[in-house]
Amino acid sequence: MDTERSAEGRPGSRGRGMTTVLVVDDDPDVCDLVTFKLQKSGYEVRRATDGDEALSAVAAELPDIVLLDVMMPGPSGLEVLERWRANPGTATLPVILLTARAQQSDVETGFALGADDYILKPFSPRELARRVAAVIARSPVR
Repeated sequence: MDTERSAEGRPGSRGRGMTTVLVVDDDPDVCDLVTFKLQKSGYEVRRATDGDEALSAVAAELPDIVLLDVMMPGPSGLEVLERWRANPGTATLPVILLTARAQQSDVETGFALGADDYILKPFSPRELARRVAAVIARSPVR
């Protein structure tokens, strides 16, 4: 039995019925896996495949949380995160970095730039869903 907390019915920060997650990764297999697991957990999922798409997607409609790959075409995930943190409208946007970069210096850089969490690939889809729920639960309502 799956005991994960569902996001279904939980109001989004702008009064929507579901919590919205933006998944940003240039690997379609990772996007498919993450999307499937998060939708199964009750989240509304939007996708972007690179840093430029991520910036445009957030400018068009602010999600409740972003899962952001570090290494991708265009601006890297770290560059995108840095831009969001410098903008008052996105400075508190919850962001979880999702990456294969496991060196301690990479993790420290991600947190120094303002990441709320850092998940290493390969990852457990169940653990990913739990960590998304945890970051959302401790994030201030925007």
